[in-house]
Amino acid sequence: MSKPNVIAIVGPTASGKTSFAINLAQQLGTEIISADSRQFYKELPIGSAMPSPDELLLAKHHFIACRSVSEEYAAGSYAHDARKIIAELHTQGKTAIICGGSGLYIQALLYGMDRFPEVSETIKNEVEEIFRDGGIKHLQNALQQIDPTYFSEVDIHNPARLRRALEVSLSSGKPYSSFRSNTNQPLYNFKAFGLDIPKKELHARIEKRVDQMVIDGLETEAQHVYPYRTLKSLQTVGYKEFFDYFDGNITKPACVDLIKIHTRQYAKRQLTWFNKQLPVEWIPPHHGLNPILSVL
Repeated sequence: MSKPNVIAIVGPTASGKTSFAINLAQQLGTEIISADSRQFYKELPIGSAMPSPDELLLAKHHFIACRSVSEEYAAGSYAHDARKIIAELHTQGKTAIICGGSGLYIQALLYGMDRFPEVSETIKNEVEEIFRDGGIKHLQNALQQIDPTYFSEVDIHNPARLRRALEVSLSSGKPYSSFRSNTNQPLYNFKAFGLDIPKKELHARIEKRVDQMVIDGLETEAQHVYPYRTLKSLQTVGYKEFFDYFDGNITKPACVDLIKIHTRQYAKRQLTWFNKQLPVEWIPPHHGLNPILSVL
């Protein structure tokens, strides 16, 4: 049996992936599987730049507002659920479109998940103590010593990933990277296309988007989820800064400026990840769908 066909539309935040994927889905008569891990959560429509109701009417989307922030939805669970949709589309003779910027979720879906050993609560507490006492810098130093291979690949500004790698390494006595299959064989016939936006234009888009989010009520949205601020789903740009503002640590103008700065930094990390981890063909958006349709 032939493998299902899949197209992934990837790229940094604010690069225009949603509208591009909708146009492609309409052209192909198919559906979109979101791969934006923040858009899973129904409480975060503004801060996650969730597709608008009008956009959702233009093409069927999956994994939009499908969970509450109180429900953790890991990459493995997402990949398991998304594969069912890809299989169903395949039976209908349709090419599935994956759209998003959450690289680990896309990788899990396209290549599968590596198997890691169980980690005891004692080790988890030990790693948490490292983070609590020394901050992210101590996590970075510890991982660099234990597993320099993974340290050279991971987003070193993401404490959750640093903690996970340290937990596995300390628990097993082996580097985290030794448990990764690094397989180059995808589960599907797929092509990944990234929207190549000039840096200056991307930063202007980010600036405009954040300003619009504030106008649309991001502060109120952050207030509603403030009681859940310690949840993993809320350790993200746009909410952490407002939480600091609510706590009186920064002013509102400083909060908004930090959201813009951190979003630009996040976009840079996304670009770095996709260039290292996924075979992406970068295309200028003004070329339209032609580069994609020509290879189908």
